[in-house]
Amino acid sequence: MNLEGVLVPVVTPFDTEGKVDYSALGKLLDHLIEAGVRGIVACGTTGEYYTFVGEERRTVMAYIADRVGDKALLIAGVNDTYTAGSVAKAEEAKALGYQALMLAPPIYCLPQETEIIQHYKTVSAEAEMPIIMYNFPARSGVEISVEAVIELSADKNIVGIKESSGDFSRALSLINAGMKDFEVICGSDDQAADYLFWGVRSWIGGAANYLPAEHVQLIECAKDGDFNRVREIMQRILPVIKNQESADYNQKAKLGCAHTGFPVGAVRAPLLPISSEDEAGFIAALKLAIG
Repeated sequence: MNLEGVLVPVVTPFDTEGKVDYSALGKLLDHLIEAGVRGIVACGTTGEYYTFVGEERRTVMAYIADRVGDKALLIAGVNDTYTAGSVAKAEEAKALGYQALMLAPPIYCLPQETEIIQHYKTVSAEAEMPIIMYNFPARSGVEISVEAVIELSADKNIVGIKESSGDFSRALSLINAGMKDFEVICGSDDQAADYLFWGVRSWIGGAANYLPAEHVQLIECAKDGDFNRVREIMQRILPVIKNQESADYNQKAKLGCAHTGFPVGAVRAPLLPISSEDEAGFIAALKLAIG
């Protein structure tokens, strides 16, 4: 599967009553596609999927699939606390027309390496869909070892890994492992230029919700071999990306959308709005990024 380009883990807009704001979601999706993103990731962490209740998840996923159609690659986040839960979510995504899955190890239970490997192999066998592994030990509590990634890359359905560990030495080990028909995807936004320099051409980043054109430009400049331009763009947007990654990631993703013309409401509890001081710092960095 070709995963080249910017894949956006889209935020979920909420209205003043805390309900999903589908009108705002539609406008944001249209904007992202017009900016040239390659794909949309539904129900990623940036989309606050963990707050969905009842039929919200299915309704949000169905809306995204219908709105996006064949204009971008449709990827469904299918994280759960247990393997059968991820399988069920994968089957739902497949029925709704999604083309790929993004999957982290089960959270909280801290599976061992053999259990992580079996988790992915089971979802692969049951869902029969392309899977992007998601390595973010700060959230899941465990790391998918380099050795496990190499083993799993031999599975015909496991097509890549979003690498969000922040350890670029580890990323280099993956990039240079020579895995066939398998893509290492930038998942550490502040290291995007480093990934691009080493040949990576796929990026899943939450800041693309409010800086989609800049993300696309970075990929295109790297494809053209214009690394002077890559450096120029990255220098401009790096302060706001680092600010977002320092704390309150989801809150700032939504602030970024609002301040670039796409209001998407607040986050849901347990997350809370950030302080006026932190908001001012983020917006100042954002203004430098967008000129």
